[in-house]
Amino acid sequence: MTPFTQHHGVALPLLRDNIDTDTIIPSREMRTVSRSGLAAGLFAPWRYLDPDARTPNPNFELNLPEYSGASILLAGDNFGCGSSREHAVWALMESGFRAVIAPSFATIFRNNALRNGLLTVALDRHDLDELVEWVSADPIEQTIQLDLEACTIESDPQRNKKVFSVDPTARDMLLNGLDEIGLTEQSMDLVARFEEQDQAHRPWVYLSRD
Repeated sequence: MTPFTQHHGVALPLLRDNIDTDTIIPSREMRTVSRSGLAAGLFAPWRYLDPDARTPNPNFELNLPEYSGASILLAGDNFGCGSSREHAVWALMESGFRAVIAPSFATIFRNNALRNGLLTVALDRHDLDELVEWVSADPIEQTIQLDLEACTIESDPQRNKKVFSVDPTARDMLLNGLDEIGLTEQSMDLVARFEEQDQAHRPWVYLSRD
């Protein structure tokens, strides 16, 4: 995974509560088992007037020219509820999003996101509304800076940086660009030591390896 330390980008406000994974990426758009080929289906029910013909909905936020290239999503409560499909995270990331900021997240979506390199930030609604106000005034110029090392969000220089918290293990994985396998590989010396001690106590378990 690409390490996430700091990120500066255009933020897209999509302040709708209970955005579920079937809206983020409908099952009909999941035509691959890989992490690629999903971007065109992101938010398909809202993004297109006709999903089959890919006719853009000119009123949907993602289609507005001022939010072109947005890499930070500002969303409503309970973002990512519904099914546990990882495709929702993959579609967001393939579309260029590196972070989602919302008052709350569905637990499974949040876990999927953090394990795939997508930062999720739970932020008080008042602070989120301030970010939306800042961004909406001039989306291209008034961008947002995320700093995972300091756990801060910076927008309006006239206001204090907003502080957020992330699970320490997830933060370490994001900072170092590690998935769960990579995290385990960092402790291979401990694994080898355990197996050595275990083999001395239960040698019969290891006979099939010879």
